[in-house]
Amino acid sequence: MQGLHLTADLAGCQHNLSLMTDVANLRSACLDLVRTSGLTVVGELFHAFPGLTEGESGGITGTVLLAESHLALHTWPEQRAVTLDVYVCNFSTDNSSKAAQLLDSLIDLFKPEDSNRQSLLRGEIGRAHSGADASMGHEYLNKHSSYAYRLGPLLHREQTPYQLIEVHESPQFGKLFRLDGDYMTSESEEFFYHEALVHPAALAHGRVRTALILGGGDGGSAEELLKYPGIERIVLAELDEAVVRVSREYFGSIHKGALDDSRVDIHIGDGLAYVRESREQFDLVLLDLTDPDTPASQLYTPEFFSAVKRLLKPGGAMVLHTGTPVFAPQVVKTIYQSLTRHFSVVAPYGLYIPLYGAYWSLAVCSDQLDPRQIAPAEAAKRMQSLKLGRLNYYNEATHQGLFALPGYFKDLLS
Repeated sequence: MQGLHLTADLAGCQHNLSLMTDVANLRSACLDLVRTSGLTVVGELFHAFPGLTEGESGGITGTVLLAESHLALHTWPEQRAVTLDVYVCNFSTDNSSKAAQLLDSLIDLFKPEDSNRQSLLRGEIGRAHSGADASMGHEYLNKHSSYAYRLGPLLHREQTPYQLIEVHESPQFGKLFRLDGDYMTSESEEFFYHEALVHPAALAHGRVRTALILGGGDGGSAEELLKYPGIERIVLAELDEAVVRVSREYFGSIHKGALDDSRVDIHIGDGLAYVRESREQFDLVLLDLTDPDTPASQLYTPEFFSAVKRLLKPGGAMVLHTGTPVFAPQVVKTIYQSLTRHFSVVAPYGLYIPLYGAYWSLAVCSDQLDPRQIAPAEAAKRMQSLKLGRLNYYNEATHQGLFALPGYFKDLLS
């Protein structure tokens, strides 16, 4: 009885709006997409509802029975909204890729401005060792690939004006943080990302006094910066106050009090507006953001990089993650090309980040500072002088290793 259950809620649909009230054409479109995905139709029923006022067409509920299980959808034409439900059995054959293709095709049919996707493994009773509350939380790396971790009890769920926030217990990583279904950080492996984001540039700079963090409401990047004895001021500009509030409550092991440190000034609001309006300059600017294909997309543009550069002190640097070159190579390449138009030095680097399910790329961007020039012996000397102590990932050897790019990554950037 093992199976995969995929759902999607679509809002602000922009394409094929007439299908939301046209039973015959909606049925035909759904059946065509089911067959194209490789799934098998054994029956169907589509029903149109009357509108709220006389003469107005209402939405449609449709169900396609599959040899593999079912497709169900509901349309709300007055809201330009659609909900989708695809369930396939994987007992004798793995139909997961067919289900994902069908869901992707249906979403593309309506081209929503926003969508919320969920994924659930079914039929795991007796197979999971972590109890009845556990399910698998999937995240897509691209339309062809996904990965998953087992989720334990849901500790917090909140829909804010910007995103859906979830905090779960997990048997693999302890408490973990999700935004709109995507993994953000977790208790036991956060150091992979936060240490890699902060220390290569901070150690190479050597005299960091002030820093701006855009995003980073979990406090992990601020906590790493506060390890430097000379740090005097950190501005943390986070769009969503709920991220900071929830992190204070559940992720003390990540921020370790950094969110309440007197040197950390938390600014709640639009990071783009903050950068445009600020007259302050910083030694480091860290873009600790969600991915480029999220509402943070405006913070990955050439115009924004130019605005950030204005906030850097001489010898300062901007650091950001640029995506995964394995699963989003074009995104990485485009961002890298934008960076090289604005900074004399763009030093790409990368590492495997467990929670993100892939090798991930980052970059240090500056007009003077090049962290690749710091040899291991010099890195060790600086770490000792700054009394950084033993870190979980970063050390004098990994400093150099982070910038040792695999051949395929070099080829992509060239």
